[in-house]
Amino acid sequence: QVQLVESGGGLVQPGGSLRLSCATSGITFSLYRMGWFRQAPGERRRLVASITSGGSTFYEDSVNGRFTISRDSAKGSVFLQMNNLKPEDTAVYYCNAYSLSNDFWGQGTQVTVSS
Repeated sequence: QVQLVESGGGLVQPGGSLRLSCATSGITFSLYRMGWFRQAPGERRRLVASITSGGSTFYEDSVNGRFTISRDSAKGSVFLQMNNLKPEDTAVYYCNAYSLSNDFWGQGTQVTVSS
């Protein structure tokens, strides 16, 4: 059974930091591009950052320079370090594992940036 379990969300003040984690099981981790998406109320889910098994990364423009995605192949986990958080980063963040034949999602973790 495939599982992606996110953790690390919460409430943080503007300018603060959070580190999201996603632990996977049931997949051959090295075969998947891993990504973090987010969805704010009333908006569609959007890609925030992704990382290939080779370590190539992509960042959406609004988070470039503030967020860092990384992966630990030994643990089958992917992380999102979020610094200098802004109120507009408030959303539910989802972990995604993508290959040409499969597309798996976690249940999401809420991130709220507010004073």
